[in-house]
Amino acid sequence: MSSLSKTAMGKAFLAFCASLFLFAGHPAAQAQARALPDFTDLVVKADPAVVNIRTTAKAPARSSAGGQDPYELFRWFFGPDFVPPGRGGPPRQPGPDSDGGQEVPRGVGSGFFISADGYVLTNHHVVTGADDIYVTLTDRREFKAKVIGSDERTDVALIKIEAAGMTALKPGDPSQLRKGEWVMAIGSPFGLDSTVTAGIVSATGRDTGDYLPFIQTDVAVNPGNSGGPLLNMRGEVVGINSQIISRSGGFMGISLAIPIDEAMRVADQLRTSGRVIRGRIGVQIGEVSKEVADAIGLGRTAGASVGMVEPGSPAEKAGIEPGDVILKFGNRTIERSSDLPRTVGETKPGTKTTIQVWRRGGTRDLSITVGEMQPEKGAAARADEGSGGGAEKANALGLVVSDLSAAQRRDLRIRGGVQVDAAEGSAARAGLRQGDVLLALDNTEITGTAQFNGLVAKLDRNRAHVVLVRRDELTQWVPIRPAR
Repeated sequence: MSSLSKTAMGKAFLAFCASLFLFAGHPAAQAQARALPDFTDLVVKADPAVVNIRTTAKAPARSSAGGQDPYELFRWFFGPDFVPPGRGGPPRQPGPDSDGGQEVPRGVGSGFFISADGYVLTNHHVVTGADDIYVTLTDRREFKAKVIGSDERTDVALIKIEAAGMTALKPGDPSQLRKGEWVMAIGSPFGLDSTVTAGIVSATGRDTGDYLPFIQTDVAVNPGNSGGPLLNMRGEVVGINSQIISRSGGFMGISLAIPIDEAMRVADQLRTSGRVIRGRIGVQIGEVSKEVADAIGLGRTAGASVGMVEPGSPAEKAGIEPGDVILKFGNRTIERSSDLPRTVGETKPGTKTTIQVWRRGGTRDLSITVGEMQPEKGAAARADEGSGGGAEKANALGLVVSDLSAAQRRDLRIRGGVQVDAAEGSAARAGLRQGDVLLALDNTEITGTAQFNGLVAKLDRNRAHVVLVRRDELTQWVPIRPAR
């Protein structure tokens, strides 16, 4: 290439760069830049309302000999939100408690004030199983919090600190959210408190559970963000960041938030009674497919198909039968099967209403009286403890267990074992929970409930023991110290 042609090309390139510079200064380009969202004012207003939540649990001191990570057990039980000492926050030295155990970091999360007198909304999974809960404000003040109430089904918890004059967030209306709308999250991912991330609403009414239609966003949410607020561009909280969908355990572009109106309904009950009271009718249901709808003459895929009716339940007393399709509950139309448990759950027990079903080519209106959903077994056992309510008393390890059926043992491919119905005290601090299967105590294989409780009664209460715990497909030894 000649020097002349190189010169010509150089001039052309400089002219192109100049045109880009001029375009960048064009009013249309400037207007487009100005249209991008600016979150700075929102952060200034909302940031003081968001808190870091640090939880601790007490566990027996144990050696990490053999190269085993001493915190791997806690990661298994408490999930990726667990932060070991010295990571994601200032290191805190563990100290012995009255039982000879150690206070160890259990995890980190986020929360936000919903009132000036110190009520904080967060996730159930952030605080459940914790012995102590510490709330840190943006001005670095730290308070010890107490749990007012926590609801596992919706993953909502209400805690409180003794303080006044706190900055509270104003609830927004999640029903007004639109796909593509800008939203912002504030939280403590990996313990990095007061972290702001932003994105858009990807979907609303996302069904992933019986009791909540989630808000889906692409806002970056990671372990530690749990319990923090999702805010709209008016600075109103529209959701609680609760879950991520990920194959790696880290953020992959899909975050789920609990709609704030649903969360506030739960929080109001937790503040009033410490628990959530839900209605129930006693049916197992499923979706209505197009093939089924066409075959039974329904004409559209709507409603909830009844697969089973519990004996003695409100549904059986109302005359509901397996094979019915529930189309309406009161004045609410049931479009999808997930609509039914939400609608029934929000109904006060004892309410009499009409339920419309599709049966053999036509609709029928049945009268039904809504029953009350009972608390989980573990919660019921704790509520009845010491009250003479007839609940089975926990053993010295803090466990209430039951025998496994032959079918359960066959499915799990085990010879013996017992199932945990409730875990409290030492067992809860060690991370055990309802549904775990216990296979061995120290060096003795567990064969049944009576044998296990007999072994526990004879344990040396001055030292820690170990139980072999199976949860899903993972089995691990867990140290636990009997109550004295």
